[in-house]
Amino acid sequence: MTAPADGGNGSRLAEEARAGSRRALARLLTAIESRTAVAEEALRALYPDAGGAHIVGVTGPPGGGKSTLVAALVAVARAAGRPVAVLAIDPSSPVTGGAILGDRIRMQDYAGDRDVFIRSMASRGHLGGLAGTTATSAAVLDACGFGLVFIETVGTGQSEVEVASIADTTVVVQAPDMGDEIQALKAGLLEVADLVVVNKADRPGADRAAAQLRAMLTLGDSVEGPDDRPRPKRPEVSLASALTGAGVPELLATLDRAQAARTGHGPPAARLARARAQVEGILADRTREALWSSQRRAETDALMGRVAAHELDPYAAAEQLLEQLRGGSQSRVE
Repeated sequence: MTAPADGGNGSRLAEEARAGSRRALARLLTAIESRTAVAEEALRALYPDAGGAHIVGVTGPPGGGKSTLVAALVAVARAAGRPVAVLAIDPSSPVTGGAILGDRIRMQDYAGDRDVFIRSMASRGHLGGLAGTTATSAAVLDACGFGLVFIETVGTGQSEVEVASIADTTVVVQAPDMGDEIQALKAGLLEVADLVVVNKADRPGADRAAAQLRAMLTLGDSVEGPDDRPRPKRPEVSLASALTGAGVPELLATLDRAQAARTGHGPPAARLARARAQVEGILADRTREALWSSQRRAETDALMGRVAAHELDPYAAAEQLLEQLRGGSQSRVE
């Protein structure tokens, strides 16, 4: 991490963001994405105030209408006077690292609403449909008073299950014309879903698609898992139309009920998983920084060269690097 320009920058930025400055909040999220020392200082100040928001992950295959559905949910929440934030993850270019950030364009109707904060985040090569700093950014929005935070994943297919590790409630969005029902029930997304929404319910076949999903999820209850593993949870299936608004208020009410049911039962499993994801992410970043620091780069490069030449296997190399980190700067790689 780079040092802040002057001591207290992070704390001051945190205080301004907590007081309602949207400019300060935007700057803080930019610092978090850049993993600066200012961001770390600000997060230390804000983190005790987080933990009260409902974090809702919205994922599913491309074309399901995730962005439109999130915008419709935001409209219903705002009609009730609730502040809402959206973290929309966009895929990055593998060449330039840039992103289109199209979700911010789609939600321009809320540009003048101070109680709606929309942030597009580039995935920057992070797999799983999220950006590497998504969980931390959600915590900051939580601490700054947004009681409802939507995280919309990239939308690249069945591998986008990471959102379930940082969301209180995971919503999988399907469309009625997205292929046969067997394809829709591939292991992965639906196994982490708390709620499956058949969007575009105004189209023909929506009722049939929802009925097929319910029937197949019920059928899955009778299948024993291997090695006495717990069966996947059976998500609720609902219908909605982001275009007409039908079913959207009911969907938000379902999300609210799911969150209310968790209250008073200690830290929910989702929040424990989020804490683990955050800490593991920081450990991974710190480990990379240590291994490729100016003091160790030559040794690390030399070790990678031995692996590339098949003089040393990757497991042995990893063990040596761990020993180097455990031993501190005095330790040398063999």
